[in-house]
Amino acid sequence: MKLVFATHNDHKLKEVQQLLPKTIELLSLKDIECFDEIPETGDTLEENAKIKADFVTRTYGLDCFSDDTGLLVDALNGAPGVYSARYAGEQKNAEDNMTKLLSELEGENNRSAHFKTVVHLNLKGESFTFDGIVEGQITSEQYGEGGFGYDPIFKPDGYDKTFGELSHETKNAISHRGRAVQKLVEFLKKKAT
Repeated sequence: MKLVFATHNDHKLKEVQQLLPKTIELLSLKDIECFDEIPETGDTLEENAKIKADFVTRTYGLDCFSDDTGLLVDALNGAPGVYSARYAGEQKNAEDNMTKLLSELEGENNRSAHFKTVVHLNLKGESFTFDGIVEGQITSEQYGEGGFGYDPIFKPDGYDKTFGELSHETKNAISHRGRAVQKLVEFLKKKAT
């Protein structure tokens, strides 16, 4: 089975490739020569994931899935949420985003947050949605060089290290994206039988 993953983010692509079974040939937007920046104009993660998958299916006629992920911080009423990637501006710079978030939480005792990923799949004319959530805390400074995005400041519940410090295998097993993609994988395995 061939599936396009609608992302230009190489980190995400690599993470998802490690989660999918070898029976699924994963194509990137680069592989199908889609260099468009697909606008994420939705007000929710679900809408943005659907917009990206629908664009690829409509434009290229291919089965496709996409994801949208947000970091939702309790003390900030769920911000940055759907705007996580461009929280500190359209340049989508992870360092700037983390700096802005940490400064907004300065002096705040409630550092509870969760990551949520929504995966939207277009397969043979039908659409399906899967999600994954991981609860945790925002640290007061960055720890670790691994992962990407907000990983160095997010410590998942039950762990004493941030996503930036955990191994890829551990992160993939417990992360929001890992959980959403696992649901996708289980669904595709059922479809294949």
